[in-house]
Amino acid sequence: MPSRRVFLKSGALTLFSLGAGPQFLDRLALASPSSGARPKVLVSIFLRGAMDGLMAVPPLDDPGLRQFRPRLAMSAARAAADPILDLDGRFGLHPAFAPLLPLWADGRLAIVHAVGSPNPTRSHFDAQDYMEMGTPWRRGTSSGWLNRLAAAAPPPPSPFRAVSLTPTVPRSLTGDEPALAIANLDHLQLAMPWTEETVDALGFDLEKLYRKHARGLLDRRSREMFDALRAISPDELARYRLQRAKLYPPRNELAQSLMQIAFLIKSDLGLRIACAETGGWDTHVAQGTVQGPFAVRAGDLAAAIAAFWADIEPYQDEVVVLTMTEFGRTVHENGSDGTDHGHGSCLFVLGNQVDGGRVYGEFPERLDPELLFEGRDLPVTTDFRSVFSEVAGKLFDVADDATIFPGWTGPRLPVLW
Repeated sequence: MPSRRVFLKSGALTLFSLGAGPQFLDRLALASPSSGARPKVLVSIFLRGAMDGLMAVPPLDDPGLRQFRPRLAMSAARAAADPILDLDGRFGLHPAFAPLLPLWADGRLAIVHAVGSPNPTRSHFDAQDYMEMGTPWRRGTSSGWLNRLAAAAPPPPSPFRAVSLTPTVPRSLTGDEPALAIANLDHLQLAMPWTEETVDALGFDLEKLYRKHARGLLDRRSREMFDALRAISPDELARYRLQRAKLYPPRNELAQSLMQIAFLIKSDLGLRIACAETGGWDTHVAQGTVQGPFAVRAGDLAAAIAAFWADIEPYQDEVVVLTMTEFGRTVHENGSDGTDHGHGSCLFVLGNQVDGGRVYGEFPERLDPELLFEGRDLPVTTDFRSVFSEVAGKLFDVADDATIFPGWTGPRLPVLW
């Protein structure tokens, strides 16, 4: 298990080299070792491009689906090659998601169907913004819902409370609460010549900056932090990656992001919110069934989540994984063997405190044009805020949903115990 001090060294020095200001350094001084109780952690995975929920979790033997998707509809028949995996007699799971099936059987994985934004926009940019801001009818919201959640999360405060394994801070983490965007921890370590002389010199300069700006915040804990900067080598991450090489699938960017999130969770840095993302879900052309772009993305997602969950086994009681996507795809396939921008989709919630093994949400009795949104799309019958507020509220003891989702007065969807 890596030490919290490993990342404190690489992270603090990198932030210093990138020009982190005194205000952030003041916050950094508040970081402290764990008091014993492990903090709860929310891992958010955004599936950018609009995942086809009807391909991921199709209704079994729906005649409308077979009619509207003559080339894309799949079968649950045992005689079929790689049939849909039967979940509960009504819904199935695309075979590429097979690594998640044991988590479903254990009651740790829940699926919410016909979920999404009440705003019917079909613009990727707008829909992602609305979902990440948590205000589907309001433009220009100054902060993202995860940033507001970070501010509401229980203490102790930590500059590593909210971290995104992405090149830039996602809209969901923008706001007043500090959040870090770290595309790859290896890159942070390679940004500096990591010799003892360099570490000691930069550590000394950083301490001087603390003394100049902290104004009393440089207490015993911050001194301990600087001792840690000098004491531990960042080679711990390289060793961790080597140890986990067989667990995480290679050439899977999401898996590598989740591996690093696992490292941060185990490093005891006060991590509460972690973000990752994966693209390629905009399947307008040659979407495929058992094989094709959708199956590739689904396989990567399932393998990454399964590896992450196995990696954090001692920490599973404290972690919830939540996937999201901006909207779904049309019920009708298009002339290019793909699907176009739709409305409702599905999401996954994984955790030991998840009431799993169930498909939540009000799904149409049948995929009939009269029951579809605008005659073409899976309707949104569950507002994404019903799920997000349930997870955020129960994980971090947030009683007032309006603090995270301004103006939201809807009910929570009870997917957690």
